Amino acid sequence: MEFKKDHGLRHALVALRYSWQGLHAAWRNEEAFRQEVMVALVAVPVAWFVGDTPLERALLIAVVLQVLLVELLNTSIENVVDRIGLEPHQLSGRAKDVGSAAVLMAIVLAAVVWGVVLFG
Repeated sequence: MEFKKDHGLRHALVALRYSWQGLHAAWRNEEAFRQEVMVALVAVPVAWFVGDTPLERALLIAVVLQVLLVELLNTSIENVVDRIGLEPHQLSGRAKDVGSAAVLMAIVLAAVVWGVVLFG
């Protein structure tokens, strides 16, 4: 690893650029991420209207953003596994399946929280 010479504001700006590149790559290459962003673009504004308290609104928004976060991590796992090799391997398949399961759990959690706030 190369010595990191950036500090302070410059480091933050470089990190922000890398983060933007990651979001852009996920948008270009991952259909699931694009679908989840579309849901978030609807759900986040709706959370302001359906949440009765600031805490409810924050929780509704947080679980939606959590789905995006977990999808990004899952995409990272898939990319690393594919970088290592595309031939079938039990551990590669397991890593991808567990990452996918994490996304499913995030979606289930979001659905439960929204259900409780809306109908609880």
